[in-house]
Amino acid sequence: MSIRNLLFLSALLLNTACSSDLFIEHNGNMPEDRYLQRLHVGQSKEEVYELLGAPNLVAGLSDNHWVYMSSTIRRIAFEKPTELDREVVAVTFKDNKVSRIDKRTLADANKIKIDSDETKATEREQGFFRKYFGGVGQYQMFGNGKNNRDM
Repeated sequence: MSIRNLLFLSALLLNTACSSDLFIEHNGNMPEDRYLQRLHVGQSKEEVYELLGAPNLVAGLSDNHWVYMSSTIRRIAFEKPTELDREVVAVTFKDNKVSRIDKRTLADANKIKIDSDETKATEREQGFFRKYFGGVGQYQMFGNGKNNRDM
């Protein structure tokens, strides 16, 4: 048996030995259904916090969009992970009261429309020399802004 065949056979055995490794991961922290059923429009933020706990994500620039989510992912050795289940509950507040409740699952994933608007950066465009050489001479070894002789 040649070395090439021996290496091929050992790689094949190694791949089949590891391919039976199956992992099921649960990510996120979705509140139980009995708590979600008690959630309704008009509740205060404090009531929602007491009922569902802290959200997984506070979206947007204000704290008026709370997101609770969880997912179940199957991983098998070297294969691409597969998402088996996903639940998302988004709670929107207006004047510190629940104004909207959105519930989504993995089946709804393709129904979400991606907005193509872009946010322009407010900084002005830097030239080549400023971009690559603008920090030259500004390095401070100890980072305290004082002259090293003052230490």
